[in-house]
Amino acid sequence: MTQDTARDGSTWRIPLGLVAFTTIPLIAGSLWVLAVAGGPELLPTNPRIDASPTPLVLHVVAAAVYVVGGAFQFPARLRGGHPAWHRRAGRVLIGAGLVVAGSGLWMTLFCPDAPGGYLLWTVRLVVGSAMAASIVLGFTAIRRRDLAAHRAWLVRAYALAVAAGTQAFTQGIGEGAAPPRRGRRPVWDAGRLTG
Repeated sequence: MTQDTARDGSTWRIPLGLVAFTTIPLIAGSLWVLAVAGGPELLPTNPRIDASPTPLVLHVVAAAVYVVGGAFQFPARLRGGHPAWHRRAGRVLIGAGLVVAGSGLWMTLFCPDAPGGYLLWTVRLVVGSAMAASIVLGFTAIRRRDLAAHRAWLVRAYALAVAAGTQAFTQGIGEGAAPPRRGRRPVWDAGRLTG
């Protein structure tokens, strides 16, 4: 096997793996958007979303663009072989990433009674802010033609977005492992310590 053959076979592994990893959060988000659009409600009713659906719709649509499109920015062969595509897609992804971070921060700050309590609320603020800052720093780095810094900042931003999407797994696991007792906050909810 030549080096070119090895590169050909591995070009698609990272993006396909990343897309596969984000499938469950994308499906969950899509089900929320479907319910907001008047389709069947396949997930439990959420008064926060019913009261203000626009940030959720923006968040889910932008996240889908960001995590799927962003996955295809990783292979060097695609970046180097198609630099015009990389630049155009990158501009779309910068916008989508900022919408993801901004709408996530909006929902954290202005949608009351978010699940997870104060601990998760704080994590969401930190992650959303760090993601937005990483995107801006990555963009300013490429404007200075600092490719290494550009790559490092945007990989950080992508990792934060994907990590935030794991809430679809972790929240359910937390609720299953330590369900709340009647009239009490769940044991994993840091808000129960102060509220």
